[in-house]
Amino acid sequence: MGRAFEFRKERKFKRWGNMARVFTRLGKEITMAAKSGGTDPDNNPRLRALISNARAENMPKDNIERAIKRAVEKDHSEYKEVVYEGYGPHGIAFLVETATDNTTRTVANIRSYFNKFGGSLGTSGSVEFMFERKSVFKVKSSSPVDIEELELELIDYGAEELFMEEDEIVIYGSFESYGNIQKFIEEKGYELVTGGFERIPNTELKQLNAEERTEIEKLIERFENDDDVQSVYHTMAN
Repeated sequence: MGRAFEFRKERKFKRWGNMARVFTRLGKEITMAAKSGGTDPDNNPRLRALISNARAENMPKDNIERAIKRAVEKDHSEYKEVVYEGYGPHGIAFLVETATDNTTRTVANIRSYFNKFGGSLGTSGSVEFMFERKSVFKVKSSSPVDIEELELELIDYGAEELFMEEDEIVIYGSFESYGNIQKFIEEKGYELVTGGFERIPNTELKQLNAEERTEIEKLIERFENDDDVQSVYHTMAN
């Protein structure tokens, strides 16, 4: 297995604290996708994938439709994607993805979380090089699949690693190959469960003792409880 599999095994997958936060995060992503690519899912692959993500999280249809509608409302605040980088305690690098309508508020909050735990907010590019941004899909098939054969097919579309996770096929590829892989999935009749992006550390993860790990987990929780934060990545080994 490759680095994507190890990352997925290593990473601590926590559900967000409550469904309202899940829906807020997905709603922002749907609104931004509809804003940039149009409100018709048939003509907007990214929006189509996000709607699948929302359904996988049991997000009500009305919430999805409202999120799409917000993209064309003139009086609605426009979200901006901003990535913040820095170091927490014990030399752990952090990359925090946000979607915000007020960058002044967001940067102040992110800085305060770092400071509270003895870390520091860094400048753009200070830790981003430690992570590779990948496209990632989870799909299902109604019939048995030979993973090795599927991987050989998908290589031409930009896929880099495939593996099974319970009853689903996980596909990792380059960031740029997102559209090509999604097109393959849909044309071949696979059920698209989720589609999105992840940042995989390309550096050795840092081992911490239990007390240090607890401190880092508290900082992660502080980030994730902020409504502007979409995803948090770090270099701590679990």
